[in-house]
Amino acid sequence: MELLQAIEQRHSVRAYTDKSIDDEVKTELMSYIQSCNKESGLNMQLVVDEPKGFDGLMAHYGKFTGVRNYIAIVGKKSSELDEKCGYYGEKVVLKAQQLGLNTCWVAMTYKKIKTAFVVNPGEKLCLVIAIGYGKTQGNPHKSKEKEAVMKVKGETPEWFQNGVNAALLAPTAMNQQKFLFLLNGDKVSTKAGIGFYSKIDLGIVKYHFEIGAGTKNFHWE
Repeated sequence: MELLQAIEQRHSVRAYTDKSIDDEVKTELMSYIQSCNKESGLNMQLVVDEPKGFDGLMAHYGKFTGVRNYIAIVGKKSSELDEKCGYYGEKVVLKAQQLGLNTCWVAMTYKKIKTAFVVNPGEKLCLVIAIGYGKTQGNPHKSKEKEAVMKVKGETPEWFQNGVNAALLAPTAMNQQKFLFLLNGDKVSTKAGIGFYSKIDLGIVKYHFEIGAGTKNFHWE
């Protein structure tokens, strides 16, 4: 499955079966997480067969069922942490989709189980990603018109439109889609809107934009 396919087919899933993640899939996913950690400096960790994080009232309020596996998104405290968590967390999400797994970004509706993962001094847990074999493949979310999230000087090249379309398929908190892509020649810049987890969302949509637009066609400004 190509990354664009993964973007199109991946939807948030909150209900999971009790099937354990296949060993080969788990090994490949953990290897990919380690690679992302090395590149980013994050400390993302795959937690398996740990149901306590999603057995409380908050999880039921968030309509999560059967979650036994999740990815803890942990990193060193900094002004760039949220965007970095979004960018690299979404890389793992799309890799999981390619491996036949389902996922859902989770901000608040889980319990922090201290023995499940490690948060070193100077680090913080930003959020988690539920992962496993979903009871369904989820449903597409409603998207804004692309004109609402882009600003262009001059003509709009096809690659830029493709990038924005891919960004609109990205998961964002409460499906807010509070972001803006600006084009000036071959330079692209982004702005995060005001809202919960908007900087995490910005990291997520920037990765989607890169996939849709093709990194050879532009430079981040």
